[in-house]
Amino acid sequence: MSAPKGYSATQIRLHWIVAGLIVLQLIFGEGIKDAFDIIEDGGSARYDLVTVSHIAVGVLVLAFAVWRLALRARRGVPALPAGSVLQHLAAHAGHWALYALMVLAPISGMIAWFGGIEDVADLHELAKPAFVVLIAVHVVAALWHQFWLKDGLLVRMKRPAD
Repeated sequence: MSAPKGYSATQIRLHWIVAGLIVLQLIFGEGIKDAFDIIEDGGSARYDLVTVSHIAVGVLVLAFAVWRLALRARRGVPALPAGSVLQHLAAHAGHWALYALMVLAPISGMIAWFGGIEDVADLHELAKPAFVVLIAVHVVAALWHQFWLKDGLLVRMKRPAD
């Protein structure tokens, strides 16, 4: 399969939807920790707006990430711009690390919440700083391509090329 010239409209929409959902989780997701503390103290799970929203958005992130991975496998992705082997390795590692978090964070969250497993909850909490670091590197790299290299890479996530 040859690499497409750009991302499809669906791939672009999913990218920005998932990005927005993850940002929502990072900003508003702390409230579920209080609810989980109640479970750890022997209380029953509470399903208020914060908790239900966090769970629902997590499920959406997982579903959309799986959809993105299926599209990537079926359609492919555009070739990387010219660069060193190290740059290409960093790009692949960063993207696959983001995909791994998009899948593993919701799964670990569901296991922690519905299974009441504290160790998995502790592991799930590590997703937040990992996401923050990976997103920061992702954004800086995109801006570096846009304003320093001026290779048009950022345009690929703004409009479909095919």
